[in-house]
Amino acid sequence: MSALKPYLLSISVIAIIALAASSFAEKDNLLEKASKPNIIIILADDLGYGDPEVYNPDSKIPTPNINALAKGGIRFTDAHSPSAVCTPTRYGLLTGQYAWRTALENGVLLYWDKPLIPQNRQTIASMLKESGYNTAAIGKWHLGWLWSDTQGKYVNDTLSVMPHDQKIRQPLADKIDFTKAIGGGPTSLGFDYYFGDDVPNYAPYAYFENDKLLQIPNMIKPDSIFGNPGPMSSDWDLRAVMPTITEKAASYITEQASSENPFFLYFALTAPHTPIAPAGEFQGTTKIGPYGDYVHQVDYTVGQIVKRLEATGQLENTIIIFTSDNGSPQRDGTKMSGPVGSVKVSGHDPSKPFKGTKADIFEGGHRVPFIVSWPGTIKNEQVNSQLFGLNDLAATLASLTGNSQKTNEFEDSRDFSKVFLGKSKKPVREDLINHSANGSFAIRSGDWKLILAEGSGGWTKVTAAPGEKLPPIQLYNLKNDPHEDQNLQAEYPEMVKELTQKLEKYKSQGFSNPEFSK
Repeated sequence: MSALKPYLLSISVIAIIALAASSFAEKDNLLEKASKPNIIIILADDLGYGDPEVYNPDSKIPTPNINALAKGGIRFTDAHSPSAVCTPTRYGLLTGQYAWRTALENGVLLYWDKPLIPQNRQTIASMLKESGYNTAAIGKWHLGWLWSDTQGKYVNDTLSVMPHDQKIRQPLADKIDFTKAIGGGPTSLGFDYYFGDDVPNYAPYAYFENDKLLQIPNMIKPDSIFGNPGPMSSDWDLRAVMPTITEKAASYITEQASSENPFFLYFALTAPHTPIAPAGEFQGTTKIGPYGDYVHQVDYTVGQIVKRLEATGQLENTIIIFTSDNGSPQRDGTKMSGPVGSVKVSGHDPSKPFKGTKADIFEGGHRVPFIVSWPGTIKNEQVNSQLFGLNDLAATLASLTGNSQKTNEFEDSRDFSKVFLGKSKKPVREDLINHSANGSFAIRSGDWKLILAEGSGGWTKVTAAPGEKLPPIQLYNLKNDPHEDQNLQAEYPEMVKELTQKLEKYKSQGFSNPEFSK
């Protein structure tokens, strides 16, 4: 007010205060938007560490847009998904908590399963929404819904996670009223808007918008169309899914350019997961068949997001995060699928230089590409070898958006904001837990990795040869043996004991973040 004193003698005090308040409020809004970056997480589905050229010089797939994103920011070489499969990774990314602490101790949710994230659970979206962000999820959800029958009662709320039994699941579809609102989805967990297909190979085969289906299923999916059995909209087109969600994401970015609030977009791709269904313009664009073409389409999608940000003047104030939910199963795309590992016949290895595929406890199952770009704020062409988990995004984004008081509220999430911004080179993590589809655990500490391959469940370790039984305890030094070929558990019993005790401590106490505050 001191700068305004000369005018107070000649102008009404009330008028000045009103004018100043209005001016300051407008200025505060502008400063708030400028100081809080937009955030986009692009989560590819089943993209391997060795698929992008920037991670694998021998990649047979052109990925110029992913390469450019890495060149304009920071690329992590030791980043990991919370699980080697889909649902638990999405849970861990959005909540900052390992999914094996929930009822989902192995595998993934299937169609008609109820929501895995509790309604009162804080997510990245709800945290950012509380601090003034517009929030949207577009693409694959795969975290469960509450489906109503004609009486408005939920058909799937009696079991925490249903058995993988078709005899139990199939009858539920006959009870569901697809015209009713669907509960427990993104809009009940902090997202203002949702558009997607939930899971491309699960019923119902239709697009979702917020808590409704845009098309009411009017037939049962024929066997000639890829996917599990179930209700489908007659106009369903698998090859149109990626273009449709890409255009929705781009349109959302355009809409947000005129908003006074920053935005958070969780853009979960459906590629290159089965059905491997590249759109027409991408078919034949690589030399290794449909899988390569679909990865090429993923790269094009990344480019479309960057171009839309540039066109709307939002690129400079947007954090773009690109990663994958787990490793690649390495299918070649035959009949939109193919045998595990079949794409390697073409000379391309989606897991290079690591052993294993999606679902495995080996590095190829969960070590993923992880790139962060924030033009003008994050320095270009950085390569970082720190141990990082996608579950760390919750605490990191809390800190980057002025919610640093919340970084200790996530059980298994650590704050990497200073690393992103180049303000610290000090390692944030001493250790990290890995988890496979069948429930096996591993723990990393420095160069050491201990695998306890005693998980149970319906998923097999696809790297094991027929009839091969993997050792229940495996210890590797990844610095000397990144391919996990030399099991050192007999030579280093004290290391096995130390890491086993640490893993059991983290499991039993309910958190691994040492700063976690209940």
